[in-house]
Amino acid sequence: MPTEATALRKLKPIVAMNEALNAAMAADDDVVLFGEDIGAYGGVWALSKGLQKKYGEIRVFDTPLSECAIMGACAGAAMAGLRPVIEIMYVDFMTIAMDPLVNQASKIRLMSGGAFDLPMTIIAPCGAGTCEAAQHSNSLEAWFLNTPGLKVAMPSTVYDMKGLLTAAIRDNNPVMYLWHKALYDLEEEVPEGDWIVPLGEAAVRREGEDITVVAYSLMMHRAMEAAAELDGRVSVEIIDPRTLHPFDLDTVLRSLRKTGRLLVVHESPVRCGVGGDIVRRVCGAGFELLRQAPQVVGGKDSPIPFSKSLEDAVIPQVSDIRAAIEAMVE
Repeated sequence: MPTEATALRKLKPIVAMNEALNAAMAADDDVVLFGEDIGAYGGVWALSKGLQKKYGEIRVFDTPLSECAIMGACAGAAMAGLRPVIEIMYVDFMTIAMDPLVNQASKIRLMSGGAFDLPMTIIAPCGAGTCEAAQHSNSLEAWFLNTPGLKVAMPSTVYDMKGLLTAAIRDNNPVMYLWHKALYDLEEEVPEGDWIVPLGEAAVRREGEDITVVAYSLMMHRAMEAAAELDGRVSVEIIDPRTLHPFDLDTVLRSLRKTGRLLVVHESPVRCGVGGDIVRRVCGAGFELLRQAPQVVGGKDSPIPFSKSLEDAVIPQVSDIRAAIEAMVE
């Protein structure tokens, strides 16, 4: 929560994340920020706007166009005692950086017997909805969840974008911080000051009695729209995990004690996806709470098309979520 009660102000995601970075750098000289065009230009998304001027070229600097080098330097800086934050311009470009992330950063703390901490944060925009085609529109969170040693945060609100980034930077483990670029123009009221949203703590966005919908990032907003359209007919409870690892299973199970029905919604493909893993965990820990088989609504087994109509066809829309809820309840 904020340090003290203040009047609310309207804020967009990039400004919220910039504020989190500014506060972290002001509080800890070991926090450094680097990536492509991060310096004087302020980043292609304006993530680091004004930070190089304030903290200097030693702590905020540009890199070559090499995601592998950026990730390797980040892991090395973390091992050397810094608390680095990097921006990967699109999560799709993480393919080039997977070796230093997966084979080095995620494993070194265990392989060194705890001799090294890896306090590093990787910020990357993700997701479709902006007609940028197959190489700039992916949702790859399932890849990172399949890598022991990584934490994964996916905020859906402006408040959480600031609070989760603050928590990620303070964590002593590698954290993948994935924000959805279709939320770029989202504007919400948030307090002045700084706050932390703990990793591994879900939020109940809407209370209900008939069905539990677990949805994160952009899909949380679409689930909320679907629930509003069904208001008066179906009572929908919506849980936003906020972080996928660690995952707040207890909040989901508490909800299922009321509803007995589970629908998981995510943009990434259903096959080998986050939803299947959430269903696995729920069935293992609370099978007796379920009245019927859980369901997952997610992306189709297809690369993301460029065409808007085709793009909409392969990622869940409000109508898809509403239809799934109706099918389960009615």
